[in-house]
Amino acid sequence: MTGMTGMTGMTGMTGIAGMTRRDVVRHTAVLGTVALAGGGSLLALPTAASAAGRSGPDGTPGRPTSPNGWEVEERANDVSTVWTRRIPGTPCDLDVRLGDVATVLTHVVRRFHYEIDELRAGDLTGWRAPSRVRLDRPEGNQASGTAVAIRPGSYPPGARGGFFPVQLAVVRDILAECDGVVRWAGDEDRPYEALFSIDVSPGDERLTKLVARLRGWADDPGAGPGTPVDVTDKRRRRAAEALERRQKSA
Repeated sequence: MTGMTGMTGMTGMTGIAGMTRRDVVRHTAVLGTVALAGGGSLLALPTAASAAGRSGPDGTPGRPTSPNGWEVEERANDVSTVWTRRIPGTPCDLDVRLGDVATVLTHVVRRFHYEIDELRAGDLTGWRAPSRVRLDRPEGNQASGTAVAIRPGSYPPGARGGFFPVQLAVVRDILAECDGVVRWAGDEDRPYEALFSIDVSPGDERLTKLVARLRGWADDPGAGPGTPVDVTDKRRRRAAEALERRQKSA
């Protein structure tokens, strides 16, 4: 897919007054906020919502969990399952849950980098403190280190249509390649097109199988992120469309 002509250039396409598609989305969101404020109704700042954790073996309340069922972490890089890791092939660091989750989200980010648009340092937001996110929304998954927002300033919450069709086809192909283990918040009623989350609970065998496949590709120079992928292939498109229908109906 890295050989796909003009993919990165597509994101730089200019429209009216030299604005990119992302600029249009971002400025539209800002104008909407200003309009609401001007009408006397200020937007409420997001607040943390308590999430019921899984019960312990003795029936006592467990630790709070993110929407996808993973325990949240109060901090990163200190007595935590969340640590900062460099994404190979990019200048980006990511605060992410170690182990299988990190393997999957790293794959998602690398394909985005190679096939949609080249990332720069600071373009990723992974783990966020539970007090800084709504645990009743998809971005609450960031509190457990199981989600990544890719260029959240370019694809703000509530805005839809930030990707060109050819870029969206890559997003759909990435999701299908992950066999439903990853969910894209662009499909939510309140879209957040920057956000990709693990969509299975801890211990789910689908996660284990996907990770085994991804790690196998690491030993094959002809597989994995950075190798050519034809997202228009009929078989891949059918898989992507089937997963899209399934996840949208969930």
